[in-house]
Amino acid sequence: MPQLNPTPWFLVLVLTWTALILIYTNKTNFSKHLSPPPQKEMKMENTTPWAWPWS
Repeated sequence: MPQLNPTPWFLVLVLTWTALILIYTNKTNFSKHLSPPPQKEMKMENTTPWAWPWS
């Protein structure tokens, strides 16, 4: 079964590329979607900076 090995590897590669392209094309959309929630949560969760490591 040599076709069982390349299939998942190629799938992962395609998925990774798709995710990268989506992030690159929707960079502004991602920033707008990620910016509002953290700002509102940060004010409420000011004592938990570890909750937002990416912020």
